[in-house]
Amino acid sequence: MSAASASTRRTLRRVRITGWSALTSLLVTIICFLTWFHIVLPADRAALDSFFTNDEISVVADNGLILATPTGPSTNQGLVFYPGAKVDPYAYLPTFEGLIAQGLTVVVVEPLFNMALFDTTPLAEATDLAPGISQWFVGGHSLGGVRACMVADDAAVSGVLLMASFCVNDLSATDLTILQLLGDKDGLIDPLAVAQASALLPTSNVDYTLTGANHASFGAYGPQGGDGIATASRSEVFAMIQATIAANLLTD
Repeated sequence: MSAASASTRRTLRRVRITGWSALTSLLVTIICFLTWFHIVLPADRAALDSFFTNDEISVVADNGLILATPTGPSTNQGLVFYPGAKVDPYAYLPTFEGLIAQGLTVVVVEPLFNMALFDTTPLAEATDLAPGISQWFVGGHSLGGVRACMVADDAAVSGVLLMASFCVNDLSATDLTILQLLGDKDGLIDPLAVAQASALLPTSNVDYTLTGANHASFGAYGPQGGDGIATASRSEVFAMIQATIAANLLTD
């Protein structure tokens, strides 16, 4: 074997080794990426047990959507809700339990990679689960609220519910009813970002601060790293959320 031939073989061997190393590194990165996105803050078991034993509510999971409806009369109003980043979507069912029992239909989106901003589910897929609903709202917690704003220009949408969240797209010229709920103990949302984003909302929007609520208070999960310390109980915060929604959003 000539020296040139041996050198060529060594070069090809190094290329193969480098290529396999790069491919292995890429696969490991992808696996780590997917694993990280699928590790979520779990819903509180006791809160879910209580919710699912409520005979005033029916729940059906269908193709990445969770439909919760009243077993009694419906108000013909519905809410499509986007979870916070890497939070179990089921954690938000107890948040709306009293409203659902009283007639509100709620569809919680199970977003791609547990990140609402990555989700591409058409709003119509969610609203089609309850064709009898005549008035729809969209809402979300944290980054889920950002996603809700992005689909709020749909003709089917009457209003937006922002929980510890804000919009990044301009809705200021719309006639949407917008309710923004914030917690005074929230350690994760940036007050400056909220203030700057207020220019993107209609002047008629309603801001309401929940006393004693932190970032995780808006769902039945937690605690969450970096968050403030809640001084109101979960049941107290949920009661405030439901009362404020009923008084300011579900008024038609």
